[in-house]
Amino acid sequence: MQKKNVLRERECKMKREKFGSRLGFILISAGCAIGLGNVWRFPYITGAYGGAAFVLIYLFFLVVLGLPIMVMEFSVGRASQKSAALSFDKLEPKGTKWHWYKYGAMAGNYLLMMFYTTIGGWMLLYFVKMLTGQFEELDAAGVSAEFGELMGQPGLMAICMIIVVVLCFAVCSMGLQKGVEGITKVMMVLLLGLMVLLAVRSATLPGASEGLKFYLLPDFGKIHDAGLKEVVFAAMGQSFFTLSLGIGAIAIFGSYIDKSRSLTGEAVCVTVLDTCVALIAGLIIFPACFAFGVNPDSGPNLIFITLPNIFNAMSGGRIWGALFFLCMMFAAASTIIAVFENIISFAMDLTGCTRRKAVVCNLFAIIILSLPCLLGFNVLSGVQLLGEGSTILDFEDFLVSNNLLPLGSLIYLLFCTSRYGWGWKKFTEEANSGEGLRFPKWARIYVSYILPIIVLVIFVQGYWGIFHK
Repeated sequence: MQKKNVLRERECKMKREKFGSRLGFILISAGCAIGLGNVWRFPYITGAYGGAAFVLIYLFFLVVLGLPIMVMEFSVGRASQKSAALSFDKLEPKGTKWHWYKYGAMAGNYLLMMFYTTIGGWMLLYFVKMLTGQFEELDAAGVSAEFGELMGQPGLMAICMIIVVVLCFAVCSMGLQKGVEGITKVMMVLLLGLMVLLAVRSATLPGASEGLKFYLLPDFGKIHDAGLKEVVFAAMGQSFFTLSLGIGAIAIFGSYIDKSRSLTGEAVCVTVLDTCVALIAGLIIFPACFAFGVNPDSGPNLIFITLPNIFNAMSGGRIWGALFFLCMMFAAASTIIAVFENIISFAMDLTGCTRRKAVVCNLFAIIILSLPCLLGFNVLSGVQLLGEGSTILDFEDFLVSNNLLPLGSLIYLLFCTSRYGWGWKKFTEEANSGEGLRFPKWARIYVSYILPIIVLVIFVQGYWGIFHK
């Protein structure tokens, strides 16, 4: 009773901010979902596992796996009008312990920022390097060495990380509509526009047609060679992790909207945008790689070694390279701003403090918490918690991706479907409030019993992939 009274008092003191437009909600939610994995993982596995044939499998799992959980996160956020720090407290049946998961959700957001801010700093630095022509005099070995040297410069990485943290928190300090919504809308529009421009440029390079064929034409032989099981697991994993579900990072935006639109339709819009970015990234990467006879890679090597070499060989590559890294900055910044908004909301919901105070306190906290990641490539390189050759970044990513995301998604699933949680009836009523696509009631058996098993399989597969390489 006392806990409920405290919640009511805080609600009276603090009026919930709201998005200024539906477009803002969709673009910001998409910005949170769109991450660097859309660029450095999706195109690679698409090419490796059969091009369009893999995309069809991926889209199937995106609809049956990612979409329902996103609707649930949005629903919990909108019904509670709170962040993950208090949403379960408000919606759970009396006497239950669902609110214990708020610590996992908050930990997930902080852990994600402990390494994502460092990567954002890398993007900022490479944008500056590309814009100022610092790669133009370097050969392939020189470009590769440049990234290696960066890993040995903790001071430089710290400066870049701090700039990213300060800029993104500055956006959040401006408020929801003026800052988070206003700035992210501009970044997302520019991101999509610049990516289309880069894709057109890449597709018009001499020899690019072979890259387009490799990427877009279905090749069922590759599925056969890799094994259907491996391809299905790759599609399941990518469709699940691409949306960053399970830590309440998406739920917060549900708390900023009204009930005029159904949440399934909104989730479809966000998912479509996320997928478009991933597909367009492949249209940039593969034609360019094939045009210059470079083997497409994945992960940081693709972004920081392979592509700078391609831009060096391209006419006007300095400008095109700068535009590419500007895109990567927007992709990283949109995610960082979205998660920072979650972190700020945690503080505001739990303590009733002002947005400005929450920003200041968390700014210093995030900078300090981000240091182990960047030091893990140099001063703390001996700390290899996941085995030889691993880094602190790998470990932090493992905690989020392989643990908190799948287990958190499982909790949202059970909370929204179990009679011991919020329950199916209340969930569907919230999800289907307003105009637009309805969450199908016939899907109850699937999301209640089958989908949790799929999420558990992804969880187990994640551990198997890490420890049985």
